[in-house]
Order: sequence, then C-alpha cells, then structure tokens
Amino acid sequence: MCHSSLMTEERPTPDLPARAKIRLLWAYARPHKRILIIGLLLGLVATGAELVTPLVTKSVLDGLEMDESLRGPVTLLAVLLVAGATVELIQTILLGTLAERIILAARTGMVRHLLRTKVTELGSRSAGEMVTRVTSDTILIREATTSSIVNGVNGLVGLVGALALMAYLDLVLLGTTLGVIVVVAILAGLLMPKLAKAQQEAQEEMGALGGRLEGVLRALRTVKAARAEARETGRIALHAERSAEKSIRAVRLEAWAWTITGGGINLAVMLILGVGAYRVAAGDITVTTLVAFLLYAFQLMMPVMLLTMSLTSVQSGLAAAARIGEIDAMATESDEPAAAPAATTTAAADAALELRDVEYRYSPESAPALDGVSLTIPRHGHTAIIGPSGAGKTTVFSLLLKFLQPQRGEIVLDGRPFPEWRLSDLRSRIAYVEQDTPLVPGTLRENLGYAAPEATEDELWAALATVRLDQRVRELEHGLDTVLSPTTMSGGERQRVALARALVTDAELLLLDEATAQLDGLSEAAVAEGIRRQAATGAVVTIAHRLSTVIDADQIVLLEAGRVRAVGTHQELLQADELYGELVAALRISTAPQPVTTP
Repeated sequence: MCHSSLMTEERPTPDLPARAKIRLLWAYARPHKRILIIGLLLGLVATGAELVTPLVTKSVLDGLEMDESLRGPVTLLAVLLVAGATVELIQTILLGTLAERIILAARTGMVRHLLRTKVTELGSRSAGEMVTRVTSDTILIREATTSSIVNGVNGLVGLVGALALMAYLDLVLLGTTLGVIVVVAILAGLLMPKLAKAQQEAQEEMGALGGRLEGVLRALRTVKAARAEARETGRIALHAERSAEKSIRAVRLEAWAWTITGGGINLAVMLILGVGAYRVAAGDITVTTLVAFLLYAFQLMMPVMLLTMSLTSVQSGLAAAARIGEIDAMATESDEPAAAPAATTTAAADAALELRDVEYRYSPESAPALDGVSLTIPRHGHTAIIGPSGAGKTTVFSLLLKFLQPQRGEIVLDGRPFPEWRLSDLRSRIAYVEQDTPLVPGTLRENLGYAAPEATEDELWAALATVRLDQRVRELEHGLDTVLSPTTMSGGERQRVALARALVTDAELLLLDEATAQLDGLSEAAVAEGIRRQAATGAVVTIAHRLSTVIDADQIVLLEAGRVRAVGTHQELLQADELYGELVAALRISTAPQPVTTP
C-alpha cells in the first residue's frame, strides 16, 4: 500500500473548541509555571512602579505650588524609573529564554509522537505537512504561552490599578473613561474569533505548500522530464498566495484591533480634557489632580495595548494549537504486549513464523486485502511471495512487522502469537528492506549500523562485501564516513546499501521487498549469494516482481486476490499452476528445468 507524497491531499484541520485549544496551550506552559510566576511577579513590580509614578508626579507639582522641597519626590521618581527599567530587562530575558524552551519541548514532543505514530495514521498525510507543523506552528505557540500570559495579567493589573487610582482622584472622570473602555473592549472582542480563523487558515495553506513542495522535490527528476516546472511552480505558488491572502486578512484585523484600542484611548484623553477642564473651572478638582488623571489616562495606553497584544497572540497560539492537537490525537504504537503469554503454545517444530487464517481489510467497505491466508515460514530457508499487483504481498509484510493488525486469524512467531510479543522484541528479530530502499540522513557508517549500532567495522565491511560494494566504498574519499546524498550513489548502489544494512543485523527473519529491482546481473548474483548465506542460518522472505530473483527459493508462495493460490518450488509451480506460468512467460524467463549443480 504505497502512497505518493506528491499526490497526498491535505485535509482541513478539525476546529477544536476554544477550551480544548487553551488546554493544549497550557499543557506546554504548565511545566514552566514557576518561571512564569517569577516573570509575572516581575511584571507586577514594573506595573506597580508605573502606577505610582503619576501620584509622585502630582506630589512634585503640589510641592511646586507650596514651595516645598522637591528632593524626596524627585529622588523617588528617579528610583521608580530605574527600578522599573531594570525589572523589565530581567523579565524580557527570562520570558525570552522560557519561550525558546517551550518551543524546544513542543518540537521534540511532536517529533517523538510522530515517530511513534502508527503507519496507518500517517498514510494519508504528506511528510512536508508534518514538517511544517513541527517547524512553523510551534513558533506561534511561543508568545501565546509566555509573553501573552504575563502581558495579559500585567495589562489587566495595570488597567485595574490605573482605574482604581483614577477613582481615587475623581469619580466623574473615571465614569467618562470607563464608558470609552467598554465600547473599545466590545469592538475589539468581536474581531478576535475572525482573527483566529484567518491565522489558522493561513497556517493550513502553509502546511499544504510544504506537503506539495516536499513531494515535488522528491520527484524532481520526473517533474523535469515532464517539463512540469512551471505547472508545479504555479500550484505551489497558489498555496503561497492563499496563505498570503489569509495572513493579510489577519494583519488587517489585527490592525483594526490596534486602531480601535489606540483611538479609544485618544478619545478618552480628549473627553477627560474637556470634562476635566469644566470641573477645574467649577472648582470641583485641582489642576494637579487633572494632570495626574491625564497621566493615568495616557498610562492606560500601555495596559490596553498589552491586553490587545496578549489577545492577538493567544489567537495565533490557538490556531497553532488546533493543528498541533491533531498530531497529538494520532494513535501511537504501544511497546507493551496486548495479551498475556499463554500457558501452552502449539507451533510446527521447524516453523519460525505462521499465518493462520489471516484476514485484513484497509476499510470496512473494501474487499479484503488478505482473505483467510495461512502459510508457514520455515526457520531456515528462502521463502518467496509472488503474485499479481494487488495480490496482498506488501500487506503480508506490513502485518509481519506489526504495522497493521489482522482483523481475523493470528500470526505466530516461535510459537507465540503476536499479541504476546513486546513490539521492540518482535522487531529486533526482523530485518526489513523496503521496496524504495530509503537511506536515512547521515554517513554510510550510520546507515549500515542503523539497526545494529553496536556492530563492529569488520561486520560492516563484511556486509558490504556480500553485496559487492566494499571496493566502491573504499574508493570514496571518506570511506564509511562519507555523508550520503542523492548524488553520492546510484539507485542500485543505494539498494545494495539498504540490503547490507539488513545483513549487518544478522536477524532471524529477513524481509526483502523487491530487493533486487535496480540491480545489474552481477550485483543481483551477489545479492542472491547473500540471501543464500542468510537463509542457511535463518529465514528469508522475499517479495519480488522479478521472478529471476526467486527461482532458487526453497518455497514459493503464489498469492492472488488476497488468497494463497499455490505453494511450491519453481519447477513444481510451473507444472501445476497456470497463473505462475503466465507470470513467468510475461517476464520472458526460461521455463526449462534448471540444471542441478554439484558442489
């Protein structure tokens, strides 16, 4: 069951309730709540210093009127300014460090979850889309889980504190100010849900762009050969344009929010000047009281802006949380056995692996990919699984590696049903070579020892010699420490590296999915020799569309439409099964009896 990342369709992210998104955001901030509390306290100190400043200024002005000494008030004012600036510096460094730690935790957590996710969960999602979520979406939660929390609380405290001190100065002017603030809050609040939606849609388009670009780069040779560069550029640019449109909408909404809040404060200042001048003229308040009140009105700008900044940042974080939450919701593999070991086991003495009446469907409404398959893999020897496309060959391998779970029947390894095995123990006994033979990023040494990090250098060279690649590697400038890239080795050489990687593990069961598809005749003969050596000490199971790679197999299993059609050797199946004969004829392989060679 192969899925092309180039053709994968991106699915819209399910819209989570706001409460669920907030819980996701808080999950990232919770482990660092002590630092958040410290940052919050520092913010409160800075806010307190700002709140006291207008009252100290009023006392300075009152002192001027009464000809009193200004040394005390001026000294206090200077101390407040220096202390406030120092506290803000410490808070900024503290929260910036915390933000990066939260991003680190989010990214490593998402990567850990993705790599433990079931293969079936990732089958309909492109790798580029997942990369975008790990790299881009995590940035959006940074401010939402750090500065926005502190800014929100500081802004709220600053707003409430300023209003309380305004009430102390004059209730009439306070009523005027509150009227403007309420209107501003309602208008800004109406914009927030639209802002969150625009930002989420922009991120979804960026994810789609990443998925498409990853698939195109993977198939770049095909793209160029088809002269499709311009078409693919247009398709990818379309995602970029859509993301830009949504981002521009978000920018406009955010700009409106800032304009409404800033304009509201300016309106409040104008009204305070008008009403305050009238009250000063009427003798209800002093000029210094009006000046102090105006200072608080100007000071309202900062807490209101902090609250607006906090709300807009949280909206971005909520948009990212919905996409990150979709990854967190993916089902992961469990290493623990699904069933307790049975008291007794029944297995053929020479059987390493058995499939017993196994059925599997990829969806409830689809035809079974495997329908009552029963077969035995001997403890030693080479078993080849062949059949037309769609016969169920790859599904068998997916079940053997426990990527999939049978819906009926059971699979038994060494007499123990699969549910009784720990996943790590089961896979440690199996070496697997994929059809596409991917190599992991890194050096040749790291690739060869990927499943057996403790392998010695002699073991690595022995595996390379088996696939006739040792001389080629010795010619490389850095030998085993050569960093692999698409241009370092040919497709056939990469296939042989993948096979050598499997041979290094010396596993009891070796699964090869079309392991010789890109090999020349000499290399194929070398691989066949390596398979024979491995089959002498363990079980080798091969999927092949090239029957030349399995003619010498000890056992050939012919699958058709999810069922075992026939089992036997090459010559037995030639004589007894028409489909096998047609497959052989289609590939122009000689049906003459193979000469028996004597040692």
